[in-house]
Amino acid sequence: MKQLPVAARPKLRRWTATITVVSIVMIAIVILRPQPVSLLPTTINESIACSLPPDKQSHHPGMVWVPDGKFTIGDTVYEEEGPQQPRMVSGFWMDRTEVTNKEFSEFVEATGYVTTAERPVDTTAHPNLPPELRLPGAVVFASPKQLTLGGDIREWWKYQPGANWRHPDGPTTSIVGRDALPVVAITIEDAQAYAKWKGRELPTEAEWEWAARGGQAPDLGNVEQPAQANTWQGRFPVKNQLTDGHLGLAPVGCFDPNGYGLYDMIGNAWEITRDRFVPFHDARDNTPPDQIPAVARPDSLSSQYVIKGGSYLCAPNYCMRYRAGARQGQEGDLATGHVGFRTLLRTATK
Repeated sequence: MKQLPVAARPKLRRWTATITVVSIVMIAIVILRPQPVSLLPTTINESIACSLPPDKQSHHPGMVWVPDGKFTIGDTVYEEEGPQQPRMVSGFWMDRTEVTNKEFSEFVEATGYVTTAERPVDTTAHPNLPPELRLPGAVVFASPKQLTLGGDIREWWKYQPGANWRHPDGPTTSIVGRDALPVVAITIEDAQAYAKWKGRELPTEAEWEWAARGGQAPDLGNVEQPAQANTWQGRFPVKNQLTDGHLGLAPVGCFDPNGYGLYDMIGNAWEITRDRFVPFHDARDNTPPDQIPAVARPDSLSSQYVIKGGSYLCAPNYCMRYRAGARQGQEGDLATGHVGFRTLLRTATK
């Protein structure tokens, strides 16, 4: 089943209506009661770490320099990726990997921070929910043995009470021993809190996309599945052929870095940016530092933020978003098991 362009998909929001695939998951949360899910191992052999080369620079450990540049943002595969527009970004330091469970644990231990998924649902923002859907939790993926509802996403996405960054697939699972995996079930509020603690920020969409290109010119419209990325091989969501060796999330740094030395910019976990999501790239879109507040833009999806890079669930028959120019909206207060983040540091010079 090839995923339809945004224009052809039902326009639903999290508890009512939105236009993105992730947000369609949100309507499933309302329709479905929480259920136990069959949990999958992280990888074939439960890999818990991959060897990263030594961090050669000492200015900002764990980060790499991304030079300034001018480029054309966007792609031509899905409608929300256009129209292409010129962008210019200044140089910045960026985490060379996604933020890991270990790194996020250090933040929580130092601050006592409680993530969105660990708190009850805000009923003022989402009134009239049944009691079980007010419980702390996150959306998790469970691969069905076969599809019986004609490809309805409720067959593989479930709202799971007790799922959070410590228990990404539900309360019976744990990140113990998985320090090197990217932290997931994180919302933008959580990511921004971590970034602030580190004295950093989240990237804008333009900064993220420029960094993800790694100094290479884009191959517009190319949907070939990348070899050096953790994505889904086979017929999603039923059969993963495991060509890349990973059934779920992979430890950071298992695949080759891009031209800037950044790992896993494509695949593994979607990454949160600071930009509000709007379904276009023209003058109405996010253009920092003078971004118009989303509440002042009547055609914006004010509660969504742009996520980039695709995840281990992207496949040729379902979500061909394993590209730098791909983008999607993610509800600001909904944690999911395939969304993480990385941070950046803006400095005047390298």
